[in-house]
Amino acid sequence: MVFPEFTVRENLMMGAYFRTDKKEVRLDIEKMFDSFPILRSREKQLAATMSGGEQQMLAIARGLMGRPGILMLDEPSLGLAPVIIDSVFSFLRELKKQGTTILLVEQNAMMALELSDYAYVLETGSISFEGSGAELLQNDEVKNLYLGVKAQT
Repeated sequence: MVFPEFTVRENLMMGAYFRTDKKEVRLDIEKMFDSFPILRSREKQLAATMSGGEQQMLAIARGLMGRPGILMLDEPSLGLAPVIIDSVFSFLRELKKQGTTILLVEQNAMMALELSDYAYVLETGSISFEGSGAELLQNDEVKNLYLGVKAQT
């Protein structure tokens, strides 16, 4: 969620509200602009006037400004164009490589499992499958039911 009545830069600053390391905050804003170049070009734009994909990128960047020990994301691909989804998941893969722990709730099972070290597949509130992302990507039932891939017989 972004604060629609504030600019991109103001949203990022709000993400760092409790931080006292002002120089590092400025450096982190630059990192977010490097990670999501569209945000740099919209730095002074009100969040309310941005597309859904741009707002999602801003929400992720704002969350990271607090330097969290764990980043929790709920449906980061919801309503986004495929090219934006690819960009968001590319960024999440990079965060993972850097050691950031990510708790992800996502309906795009393929992309979520490709990113996951460990995953739970929920069906009507109950765990129907669990295991490493790689294991679940190879599971014939998961492929058939959730990934739209017919298992080879």
